[in-house]
Amino acid sequence: MRLLVFSGTSEGHALCRFLSARGAQADVYVATGYGEAVMEPLPGIRVHTGRLSAEALAQEIGEGALVVDATHPYAREVSENLRAACRGSEYLRLLRPRTGKGADVIHVPDAAAAAAWLDRHPVRALLTTGSKELRAYTAVSGYRERLFPRVLPSVESIGACTALGFPAPHIIAMQGPFSRELNAALLRQCRADVLVTKDSGSAGGFAEKAAAARDASCRLLVISRPTEEDGLTLEGMQRLLSERLGLREPPPPQGTPIPRFPLFIPLAGRTVLIAGAGTVAARRADTLRRFGA
Repeated sequence: MRLLVFSGTSEGHALCRFLSARGAQADVYVATGYGEAVMEPLPGIRVHTGRLSAEALAQEIGEGALVVDATHPYAREVSENLRAACRGSEYLRLLRPRTGKGADVIHVPDAAAAAAWLDRHPVRALLTTGSKELRAYTAVSGYRERLFPRVLPSVESIGACTALGFPAPHIIAMQGPFSRELNAALLRQCRADVLVTKDSGSAGGFAEKAAAARDASCRLLVISRPTEEDGLTLEGMQRLLSERLGLREPPPPQGTPIPRFPLFIPLAGRTVLIAGAGTVAARRADTLRRFGA
């Protein structure tokens, strides 16, 4: 069975490392050269770069493939095209859990609504939603003085900022992950009153942003996810693919002793029966595998 992974997130990258370590073969698709650059060479993983139309996706996927959609939760059009292209193949969604809840969080449906909120409130804001939707924020009165976009340090992202009129001192071009402390320092440096973000989940640094906003006495303006989706977490996807593809845990490095399970008996190479099911049993199986079972 052909395995295709459409990546673009840290979870997609982690899934590729997981598959490679267990000897799996997969074709991985990323949209940009930047996405390719952050993917280190991995045995068994072949990377394809470039955006694909709906027709090209259907041709690439074909019949009988197993397709993992590990694209960003806000890349709605890409996911819709993938689902449509998988008429003769199986579609699986790798989805990071939502985290954007809280009494001090302002929710808006999209970037245009976030811009409208900022336009109504005379505040300074740190924008951490990327460069693709920056044009919406040019509708904010005085955006050149009030808004600070944080984008990837790529020619395309910085060019998008300058083309829209954001002054160079207001453009923050950095690659994450960003710690709570760094986020808070940037908020204070910008003298921001609001941090604008997406509900990017723990892998997207949402918790660090929320904590930094509290530390810097800023409000959190969150763009909600565009759709309600069902999917598997990274751990759930790893378990499912291990079962479907018959993947085995990678052997420990030579010379590295396998630790003993706290029953004080060696489990290396032994078969263990787990009575029960559900998340507790799955967690127990993961623990036993770490000890060589």
